[in-house]
Amino acid sequence: MTDGTTTVYDLRGLKCPLPVLKTKRRLARMADGELLTVETSDPLAVIDIPHFCREHGHSLVQKITTEGGHRFTIRRGMNPHQEIRT
Repeated sequence: MTDGTTTVYDLRGLKCPLPVLKTKRRLARMADGELLTVETSDPLAVIDIPHFCREHGHSLVQKITTEGGHRFTIRRGMNPHQEIRT
C-alpha cells in the first residue's frame, strides 16, 4: 500500500530472519531515495533492521515503538550496482 511518497510494508507476525529478508527484497525493487515504512512484531527487528540499513547503505529515518511491535521508516540508499557519473 502507498501513503503518498512512502510505501508501507506490513510484516507483523513474521519472525527473524523474514522481516529483514522481505525488507531487502522490497527495497531492491524501489528507486534510490524512496521511503519504505516497515511494520513488524518481531522483537529482534529492533536490532536487525537498523543493522541491515547500516550494512547496505540505507538510511533509517525513523524508529517507533508501537503497540505490539515497531515501525521503521527507511530511505533507500544508492543502488550499489548503479554506475556513478561525475
